[in-house]
Amino acid sequence: MDGTDFLLGGVGSMAATLITNPLEVVKTRMQLQGELAAKGTYHKPYRSVVDAFITIAKKDGYAALQKGLAPSLCFQFILNSCRLGIYNTANDHGWTKQGNGNQSILKSAFWGATGGFVGSALASPFFMAKAEIAVGYQHQHTGMISAIKDIFKKHGIQGLYRGVAVTMPRALLGSGGQLAAFGYTKDLLVRYPIISEQSDTFVSTVAGAVGGTVMAITMTPPDVIATRLYNQGIDAKGKGIYYNGVVDCFVKILKSEGVAGLYKGFWPHYMRIGPHATLVLLFFDELKSIRRKYYEAK
Repeated sequence: MDGTDFLLGGVGSMAATLITNPLEVVKTRMQLQGELAAKGTYHKPYRSVVDAFITIAKKDGYAALQKGLAPSLCFQFILNSCRLGIYNTANDHGWTKQGNGNQSILKSAFWGATGGFVGSALASPFFMAKAEIAVGYQHQHTGMISAIKDIFKKHGIQGLYRGVAVTMPRALLGSGGQLAAFGYTKDLLVRYPIISEQSDTFVSTVAGAVGGTVMAITMTPPDVIATRLYNQGIDAKGKGIYYNGVVDCFVKILKSEGVAGLYKGFWPHYMRIGPHATLVLLFFDELKSIRRKYYEAK
């Protein structure tokens, strides 16, 4: 292990983001439709994931499906450089294992959550820019630099970190759950192979898919809250016009939209986070394998 783990984690996540960003756009728009409206009382612009893809492509053009790509790439690079770098460092030092050498779910969750917590704090401004650009309903920006400049000019550093209180728990839950499931599944597959002569790529793919499923389940409610907080307009004092904070947003969604409101956009989120999580961890493992072969050949 060396410092390149952090770089490889970021590069692997950027490669995955290029493939999965359209689903991120669809997920964000579906999470915002019918905001603070009771179920059945509002018009649904998007009836399903497929309908959302078609509607966005028809009305806004195919390029709209890659809206927010630049901040997404920056967000993913910073987030995953930290979380995968920290988690892999802990794993290499044996800090994620039990006394018998097997993977510990709790220890893996702790280090995965720690990496996600740190990475999300550093990358938070890019998450906000991504959410605003991807939707474009309440905010008009020409691009990532424009969004960051506008926010900083109007609200300063505080404005760039509006909503950080929810992105950090979001990443803590998602990253902790994902990497714990990934590490434990990978360990099980190595000790108890399900097919003969299974490759490292197969193990990484299956473990990544399990991790992605756990991540989608744990991360969707805080993801909905984060999207709502970042996308809402701001008054002259720099306060949100709909929500005063994480708790206020959570309570208002429950009261107006019910529990289902916290899982709005779950399927596009799952369809996006499942492949994305699998690809991030697969690319990360493959890049580490390439690095290892390079050093062995020297």
